[in-house]
Amino acid sequence: MAFLPITAAEVRARGWDQLDIIFVSGDACIDHPAFGVPLLARWLESHGFRVGIIPQPDWRSKEPFMSLGRPRLFFAVSAGAMDSMVAHYTPARKLRHDDAYTPGNRHGARPNRATIIYTSRLKEAYRDVPVIIGGLEASLRRFAHYDFWEDKVRRSILFDAKADMLIYGMGERASLEVARRLRDGEKLPEIADVRGTARIGSLPQEVPRVTLPSFEEVSASKEQFAMAFKTAYLEQNPWSARTLLQPHGNRLLVCNPPALPLSRQELDAVYDLPFEKAPHPSYREQIPAWEQIKTSITSHRGCFGGCAFCAITMHQGKTIQSRSEDSILSEIDELAGKAWFRGSISDIGGPTANMYGLSCGNPDAMKTCLRESCIFPHICRNLLTSDKRAVALLQKARQRKGVKHIAISSGVRYDLLEAQPGYFRELVGHHVSGLLKIAPEHLAEHVTELMRKPGRKAFDRFLIRFRDESDRLGKRQTIVPYLISGHPGCRLEDMLELALALKRIGLKVEQVQDFTPTPGTISSCMFHTGIDPMTGRQVYVARSDREKGLQKALLLWHQPGERAKIMEALKELGRLNDVEALLGERGGTCVTGRPAGPAPYGKSGAARTKKAR
Repeated sequence: MAFLPITAAEVRARGWDQLDIIFVSGDACIDHPAFGVPLLARWLESHGFRVGIIPQPDWRSKEPFMSLGRPRLFFAVSAGAMDSMVAHYTPARKLRHDDAYTPGNRHGARPNRATIIYTSRLKEAYRDVPVIIGGLEASLRRFAHYDFWEDKVRRSILFDAKADMLIYGMGERASLEVARRLRDGEKLPEIADVRGTARIGSLPQEVPRVTLPSFEEVSASKEQFAMAFKTAYLEQNPWSARTLLQPHGNRLLVCNPPALPLSRQELDAVYDLPFEKAPHPSYREQIPAWEQIKTSITSHRGCFGGCAFCAITMHQGKTIQSRSEDSILSEIDELAGKAWFRGSISDIGGPTANMYGLSCGNPDAMKTCLRESCIFPHICRNLLTSDKRAVALLQKARQRKGVKHIAISSGVRYDLLEAQPGYFRELVGHHVSGLLKIAPEHLAEHVTELMRKPGRKAFDRFLIRFRDESDRLGKRQTIVPYLISGHPGCRLEDMLELALALKRIGLKVEQVQDFTPTPGTISSCMFHTGIDPMTGRQVYVARSDREKGLQKALLLWHQPGERAKIMEALKELGRLNDVEALLGERGGTCVTGRPAGPAPYGKSGAARTKKAR
């Protein structure tokens, strides 16, 4: 199967005189299902539509947006796999100098607020052609939202982009229904009832609805902003959600309920499409994002973890949608046949790898559930946690011809692993290449509670299990912890205690994620308002770049370049007596993952194993 056309010559080569739908994307054209634009383009193509893509057009004039001509139905606009502001700026609002979704890793191939700019150019080029916006940037900015880069509340992106419709979430159902109805003669303003869409307009009286505080109200009051966020967040259950309205001046944002999750058969059909699994052949430079995911396999969608800093609930939803074993194994066989495949699969997973095959065991409760998380603060009694499907899949996958090794790099919830002993043994025994990345994010209980993460005790239990199992197998393996600094609720002293705790248990951190408030997350709402929107409690927020920088530096105690900031932090806390404990020679290692000093849990795993023998 040929690549989807990105030039007029490629359109003509297919014998087409006009395309039905043209996607405009902030990413390079990589025909891989990990990227939303080619996935949706292939999906629509498979249903009989003529589809093309304009990747990374020069936005400084309208001409590049006219390269494929006028589409018969609509333009579909996406900023790309990332919010364009996140792609362009660091958490300190400094300009980045690279872009992993661009050939040569070059910065500058897409504009700030790409969805808005692209739509403006398309309206300039073809004023009468509908423009539908989507992708992560549009999806998470569909309501009035806090924008970290301007430090203010902005209107729904629909108003700023002046688009005709917004499709949020994963998009297969909504894009196909809209495309079919337009093909059948309906006008876009008449298509007002499609799930997973938002628009500017009115609402029939008979539709169940909830009116959010207006843009003007959430701009003026942080309490109203928190209230609006909580209401929208709790209306993400696709079976019980109501239409959400939000006035903007004398106009009305109308957001329909989320699309229903795809069935196993429907998800298989999406991932069985004939993707080339490669960048368009016109590119001559490497694209880092493709290099990272080219040998990965998506096994499922959705995440019921409910982490406060994650936007999956507002985008993919918390319902796990798993592919069949046959579909995944077939993709592995196809991957193994690629000339560039060398035997290693970089991942089989989704937002959280060990949620594959899981579901709610109470369909009636599921359709009215308002829980933020199925596993925090404890595992829901209705959650089916059996790991049999996931273990069977991994065991069969590593037996496929041409497969030498399979890593699990999409992350695991170690609190959920406590109910999945088979997956734990399979993971540690076969899918860790020396280092296992997990994300405790923090260890202070009052911080992890705000994060909706399991906390110190669950991390301690997992670390002991991991070390003991590695010892039993004779494997030299360690943990690489992912941690966040500057998260709402975290003070400077919390980061010092975290750094000291990590040193005691023998773990170093090579990278720390400085918290960035991105639209659509509970944590971002906390950052802006100082309120946990789900409980109404006040939350401390580190706002200055100085304090956030000191927090981050404390976790990088082993890097000489951070020493001055660490001393500044210790002096500010009145904890100079901890200089030796933090900066002394004794400490953690990323080689063995074992404590360098006394074992913090009594005997180390090795000592317990020896005694047992």
